[in-house]
Amino acid sequence: MMNIATEEMNEMLKTAQTIAIVGLSDNPMRTSYQVAQEMQAKGYRIIPVNPTIDESLGVPAVASLLDIESAVDIVNVFRRPEYLFSVAEETVKAGFPFFWAQLGIEDQETYDYLTKHEVKTVMNRCIQVEHARLKRS
Repeated sequence: MMNIATEEMNEMLKTAQTIAIVGLSDNPMRTSYQVAQEMQAKGYRIIPVNPTIDESLGVPAVASLLDIESAVDIVNVFRRPEYLFSVAEETVKAGFPFFWAQLGIEDQETYDYLTKHEVKTVMNRCIQVEHARLKRS
């Protein structure tokens, strides 16, 4: 599985304003919460996507990517690999340009589907780590 070029990934992180975080928890002990909190602190607008919570980090949650009524630059996914394809389908339907599956999460079928639909894709990488790396370069 190939991710997009590092330069493309860095450019997206530099220009993105809004990140929809699928599977974002409202529990401060969860990795999704900690990563989202850090990205929010770096100036990104966060949209929690999780049907089981009302809000996270002071932002109202939506149940699905299809419930978002504004532009999203990056769909950041904290769901197990078996859920990736359905999140990818919602990403394509919503017309969002960039799909990012967190560290430890990847699926070839999902990657192929997203690539076929011209959605730039990163899998098995932590957005927070890549953002920190970007700032150093």
